[in-house]
Amino acid sequence: MKRIIGLILCISAASQPAAANSLLDWLNEHRPSQAQQQTQPADSAQLLTLEPRQTEMYPRLSPNGRFLMTLSSKGKQAWISRRYSENGDPANPVSDDDRALDSAGWLDDGHVYYLSERAGGLGLWEKISDGEAMQRRIQSLRGMITQPLLLPDQSIIAVRLKSARRSNNNDHRISKAGTKESFNNWSFPGFQTEIVRFNSDGSEKVLSAGVNPALSPDGKWIAFSMATGRSMHLFRMHPDGSELIQLTDSRSEDVQPAWSRDGQWLLFTSNRSKPDLRHADGGQWDIWRIGTNGRNLTQLTSDSARDGAPSMGLDGKVYFHSDRKISKEQRARHQLNSGSVSGFHIWTISAPVESQSTTN
Repeated sequence: MKRIIGLILCISAASQPAAANSLLDWLNEHRPSQAQQQTQPADSAQLLTLEPRQTEMYPRLSPNGRFLMTLSSKGKQAWISRRYSENGDPANPVSDDDRALDSAGWLDDGHVYYLSERAGGLGLWEKISDGEAMQRRIQSLRGMITQPLLLPDQSIIAVRLKSARRSNNNDHRISKAGTKESFNNWSFPGFQTEIVRFNSDGSEKVLSAGVNPALSPDGKWIAFSMATGRSMHLFRMHPDGSELIQLTDSRSEDVQPAWSRDGQWLLFTSNRSKPDLRHADGGQWDIWRIGTNGRNLTQLTSDSARDGAPSMGLDGKVYFHSDRKISKEQRARHQLNSGSVSGFHIWTISAPVESQSTTN
């Protein structure tokens, strides 16, 4: 009997390493390869603007890439400023009109357009970008209008807000410059949003639901963001509303699209790396890039702070705003020894020429 028990123990002891080796082989065989695991991209963003007790948001590059328009705020004051894109230094204030804060855009290298109620009614106006000289009204508008685009034929693409409740209130102040809420320019609680084309002859056409319209460099496409359930996805369509194409499809919020200068890419803001669909601006917000064919999705920035509102320069450099922490070295580099630097500032990062893609 003892011999039988001893024989069993010997067989069991000899079989354990074999079983263990088999298990390790199985685990190694089924372990995901390094190429299959999604890795966070290296974030080499550089701080561009830094003024004491001041914030800068929503960078927009001039057509020639020399200047940058930003939404600037200090205390209770807010204005549109023009800066040099090379170093972020201020050139001049453009406008402190309340309605201009969420609507300023470049008409050409020397002129800008913006919404204003200066003549007793809402309209789209233009002026020289140095902030001086005359101002001309391009077209009168009606309703709660924001985020306008001026087309080459002088027609206007804009977002119109319609109250989701029965109300006669047509005075909705959209801009929240200098506050935490100013990061989110795609969610308007209590309102429905639609993208409308206002023709120069006074006629208009509703093109689609959505927000954040952006005109392609050749003027043939409008990229925008539209809600589907709790998510926000990127779409594109022609300026007449035809050929609607969905580009992203994820349980996340993809907003604030901007075109690359060659028209082949769309930059956008997204919380897809760490989505939070229960809160309008929850999750981790980073800058992403996707081809206009809906392929080659790439993450450009990765930081726990809020990165948003991308814009691309002629050299492929991406400008965006972020409320990242400012280091002592960055303060010293901008010759700022005192004063609060919390809040949003303009940062830059170079878009990769080639990068590994992920699913969208």
